[in-house]
Amino acid sequence: MADEKTEKATPKRKQDERKKGNIFQSAEVAPLLSLVAVFFSLQLLGPWILSRLENAITEFISLGASVENVTLTETRTVFIKVGLCFGSTILPVMLIVGLASIIATIAQTRGLVSFQLLKPKFSRMNPLQGFKRLFSLRGLVELLKSILKIVILGIVIWNSLKDEIATIPMLMDMTIQQALVTAGSMMMGIVKTVAIIMVFVAAADYLYQWWEYEKNLRMSKQEIKEEYKQTEGDPQVKGKIREKQNAMARRRMMQNVPNADVVIRNPTHFAVALQYDPEHNRAPVVIAKGMDSLALRIVAIAEKHDIVTMENKPLARGLYENVELNAEIPDQFYQPVAEVLAFVYNLKKKELN
Repeated sequence: MADEKTEKATPKRKQDERKKGNIFQSAEVAPLLSLVAVFFSLQLLGPWILSRLENAITEFISLGASVENVTLTETRTVFIKVGLCFGSTILPVMLIVGLASIIATIAQTRGLVSFQLLKPKFSRMNPLQGFKRLFSLRGLVELLKSILKIVILGIVIWNSLKDEIATIPMLMDMTIQQALVTAGSMMMGIVKTVAIIMVFVAAADYLYQWWEYEKNLRMSKQEIKEEYKQTEGDPQVKGKIREKQNAMARRRMMQNVPNADVVIRNPTHFAVALQYDPEHNRAPVVIAKGMDSLALRIVAIAEKHDIVTMENKPLARGLYENVELNAEIPDQFYQPVAEVLAFVYNLKKKELN
């Protein structure tokens, strides 16, 4: 069928869809990088964060023991200090996580910024369309993906903690630093395992999103033809324009035939008009050439203006096939053309005498 979408999307179609904000990206890549960034930044900045929290807790406990009368102003000041302390402590982690998410998004979208998706689209509010999306192949894949992530997370957590169950009650007998280090080590083990598995999940999801995107952008042969007409122009129109251009070029060429020094013919199939101006050209120039009916017209114009015509089958064919219009003849034709011009010049001298 003509409307069946069996052809790959053209670069123009992809570019147009990109301008609309229609691109493919995996929703798993950014959360994965954010998860890894959270725990590795906590591992890297953990000692510094713990030190700041210890100092803050010590300061605020000491402040509570030293203040006798608590006023509204002092309470507000304490809350501001607490907010600034905890905000500045967690800010580096938030920046790292945000940067990881931004990098993941930019890498997939190649820095695309489009406001097309912000425009209201009433088809999105259609309940029927919503049900179609819910029970579509994409909806099924998203459901299976969510179930798979939950199952993977549960299995990893269980396998990681089943050997540490006896250690968990012992955390109560440890100091805060020891408990945090032990719990952090357990969590990092879980995160590393989850991250490794989720890398494969994200890669599979990325490939699926790419496949679905390419499938949705497929075009019918008729759409490709219409696009070609829009970008390159209608072939019929372009053909007519070429015909007019060729006709104009032939008229200009015929107007140059009376300026020729000689026309070499074969005898009816090919005709080449040559002009030699030593002051402007190194060699004779082909100012007109034609085949069959056009050759006969060149010969007719030459005879009408008393231009010498000479029959030389190999030379006429060689000049026609190897020399462009308004170009000087190449070296290989110097000798035979020179002989022809010498004969023409001698003939003209005799006529003058």
